[in-house]
Formats: sequence, structure tokens, C-alpha cells
Amino acid sequence: MALRWRIAALVAAAICAVATAVGVIVHTASRDRELNQARDAARTTLDRAAMAYARTGSVQGTGAALDSPGLPGRLRKLTERGHRGTEFTTRPTGPAMWAARPAGDQVLSVRIDMATTLGDISALNTTVAWAGALTTAVVLPLGVISAGRMSRRLRGAAGTARRIAAGDLDARIDPSPRPRDEIAEISTAVDTMAAALQQRLRSEQRFTADVAHELRTPLMGLVTAAELLPESEASGFVRDRVRVLAALVEDLLEISRLDAGAERPDLSPCPLGPLVRDIVRRPGLPSEEVRIVLADGARETEVWTDPRRLERILANLVVNAHRHGHPPVTVTVTAGDEAGPSAGPTVTVRDRGPGFPETLLADGPQRFRTGARERGTGHGLGLTIAQGHARLIGARLSFANDSEQGGGGAVASIQLPRLNPGEPSIHG
Repeated sequence: MALRWRIAALVAAAICAVATAVGVIVHTASRDRELNQARDAARTTLDRAAMAYARTGSVQGTGAALDSPGLPGRLRKLTERGHRGTEFTTRPTGPAMWAARPAGDQVLSVRIDMATTLGDISALNTTVAWAGALTTAVVLPLGVISAGRMSRRLRGAAGTARRIAAGDLDARIDPSPRPRDEIAEISTAVDTMAAALQQRLRSEQRFTADVAHELRTPLMGLVTAAELLPESEASGFVRDRVRVLAALVEDLLEISRLDAGAERPDLSPCPLGPLVRDIVRRPGLPSEEVRIVLADGARETEVWTDPRRLERILANLVVNAHRHGHPPVTVTVTAGDEAGPSAGPTVTVRDRGPGFPETLLADGPQRFRTGARERGTGHGLGLTIAQGHARLIGARLSFANDSEQGGGGAVASIQLPRLNPGEPSIHG
């Protein structure tokens, strides 16, 4: 049950409980008061009748009776012992208050009919019940509205928190003036947390960019100096390490540009199948151990993307699969479902290795974090760069492990935006 309906149910239960308690209190107090008044009236009438009987020997016109056949048995026995008393009865003849006392060998009694009085009490109970129902009808919608506002504010705070968790550190809860309550405290805490995270992340991004820029100039000199070394086993090792260091610095610079939002995609319509084949077959990739599978319709499918950035994404995924998995690496291109955007054209890179570590599946690629040892060595930047470029071109990059294979296997999928009907096709 949603929070608003829980609060509404609680308000309704509270109103009903209060109305019931008030009704019981009013009913009990009114009934006791009327019984006490009837008892006093019966005693007064009985005393007057006794004085008249003692003076005249008759009770006519006094409202009393001698040896009334309707006198309650317990009250009759009480008078036989020489006492007087009162008793309230509810008989088929109607509710009544009796008062009796001995009068010689007889019993003098008074009966006061209470049907009208108790009827008034019953009408009062009905009025209290209607008042409770009317109060519920008025207060309950107000409670629902108030609970709905609270629920919307909480859902807004939760949605903003999810956006922040997804990477949108600019997200903030509604900055308009808020009531000073616990929800406002939660909202302020979420906004403060987002601002602190954003400041810390930007500091780290600036640090990465500054380090990469500062290293680039001396590194270029180191690369030049390494190329001038005479040929030997040691100089070959030095050149190899210098190239690795240069590639790392370039990756850091690329990440810093993606973080700063300095990159802009150059989108155009592209045939997906031939584009993927050209990317995989380009020099520098282990194309001899990569198998390309084009599903039905993939060859004719056109996507709206930046070919250069798609090449960067796919090359990083293929290199990662080749380096950390087991051959063969399979690149599968599917046309997707025309019915909706949730199943658009997809490129899947699959290896036969141990699969992605659980930390990557849960948190996504993290720079300088390679995950499990069995995935090999590296700097953890390739998948981070691929994810940044995918976000830039509007693609969705996801990671999973293939549970159908005996040894698992890592599966990376790129879902690309399909060419919209209003966009120009490369064929027209």
C-alpha cells in the first residue's frame, strides 16, 4: 500500500475511533443523567403519594398505585422486608423507572415511563453518528490531499537520489521554498550530498586532467629520446614501456575531455552491418580471432551515430575481450525490433573467458579498477572510455555474463539509436 493510502487509512481509523469514543461517552452520560432524574422524580412522587395515603387512605390522583401487578419482583421483595427502593426495567410494555415502599400490608409504587426519554437518547446517538460520518467525509479528503503532497515530495526526493546515483550530479530537488519539516530535512540532506559529491568528483576530474596534461610534454620528449636509442633488447623494452605510458596518458586525456563535456559527436546515418565489419577488420585489432555474425536484417539496418566514436567503443570492447577472455571473440549485429525503441539495433561482443567481475556488473566500469585477477591486467580505462563515448552518441552500453556457456563468458552490448524516419538516409 502506498504511503498516502496508509496515512489516509490511519486518518480514517483515528476519526472513527474518536467518533466512537465521543458517541459512547455522550450516550453513557446522557443515559445516566436521565436515569438519575427519573429516579429522583419517582422518589419524589412516591413520597407525596405516601403522605396522601397516610392522610386520606387513598392514592387517587397521586400517580401511585397500591399492589401494582407490574411491580418488579426484586423491588416487591425489598418492600416486604420493610425497605423502599427504585429499579429500572425494560419490559415489553416499555422502559420505566419504578419506586416502591411499604404501606401497611400493601405496597405503594410509582412507575415513570421512560420511552420518550430513551427515544431522545437514541436520536442523540444517531446525531452523533451522523456527525462522525460528516467529519470523516470532510477530514478524510483533506488527509488524502495532505498525504498525497507528502508522497509526491518523497517520490521527488527519491527520483532525484536515483538520478544522482545514475551519474547526474547536477540533479537537485525542487529548489522552491519548502515547509520546515522532516521531508525538507531529507531534501536538504540529499542536495547537500549531491553538491559534495559533485565537488569531489570535479576535483578528481581536474586532478586527472592536470596530471595527464603535465605528463604529456615530458612524455613526448621521452618517446622521441627512446626512438633515438640504438637497437638492442634493452632499448626495445624501453620503447615498449614508453608506448604503454604514452597510450595511458592519451587515455587519461580522452577521459578528461569526456568528463569536461568538451567532446561533441558528429552524427550521421550509417549502415550498421558494413560499418561494424570495417571497424573489426581494421589494422591493430586481432581480427583473425574475431568472428562477425550478422543477423537477419542487420546488413540493411541504418543507425544514427558517430562512426569514429562507434569505432572507439567497439575497438575497446574487442581488445578487452581478446586481452581478458578466451578466443574466439564473437561480434554479433542484430537489427532489433521495429516495434519500439527498447530493442533497437544492437552490437554484442562476446568472449569465452571467465566473465566480468561482479563489481563491474554492479557498479559499471571504474577507471584504474580492473576487477577480478582472472580478467587479466590493465588500467581499467578502456571500458570507461567506451562508456563515455556511448553516452555521448546516445547509445546504451551494458555488461553481462553469459550463463548459458559452460565457462561463462563476458557479454558487452551496444544498443544504438535507430535512424528516425525524418532523418536523411544514406541511400536517398
